[in-house]
Amino acid sequence: MPDDSAAAPALTGPRKRERAERRLQLIEATIAVLATHGYARTTLTAVARQAGISHGLVNFHFDSKERLLSETLRYLTDEYENNWRSALAAAGPDPAAGLRAVLLADLDPQISAPDRLAAWCAFRGETQSRPIYQEACSGNDAAYVAALEDLCARLKQEGGYGGEPRIIARVLRAVTEVIWLDRLTLREPYGRAEAERTLMAACAAFFPQHFTDAGLRPR
Repeated sequence: MPDDSAAAPALTGPRKRERAERRLQLIEATIAVLATHGYARTTLTAVARQAGISHGLVNFHFDSKERLLSETLRYLTDEYENNWRSALAAAGPDPAAGLRAVLLADLDPQISAPDRLAAWCAFRGETQSRPIYQEACSGNDAAYVAALEDLCARLKQEGGYGGEPRIIARVLRAVTEVIWLDRLTLREPYGRAEAERTLMAACAAFFPQHFTDAGLRPR
């Protein structure tokens, strides 16, 4: 998140930690309010009520609704990016393992919690949020797309597959988006196991030597 050092006196020790914890509390409260009220009806008053603190204290940390929403989106973006990058790094050099890890990272319980999914939809669904969405997310979106395309290109070369890595990566991204929407909108959403099978089935359709519906094919 952006550094506030230019806007407020420098803090050290316990006061600095307390300020950071309070800001995080307000960001989490904003996520909850976005999930229940939507973008347009999210207000500083509603966030203060959700956090159980005064409106004035919200203003002390975030001087406007736009600033609070912008930093909330940046927090969600950083959280999402750190999650998929960590999963990719842990998977090692194998492109099939890397692709599986990046896709399944979207099913992480924290990342795909209902309030976070609803907050993402609130940001994406409102015309007013597009400038701050592009400012906060464009770099991460580009890096995520590039990582998927690279993994698909490596798998194509390794397995002698047809298809364009750019298009395959786009289809896989579309599948993950549908899973997110299903988990938000279906009256009886399917569980993580079925979501994993759905993602692996999509991978198996393009890379059958490397994937089955159950996951990585033994090699």
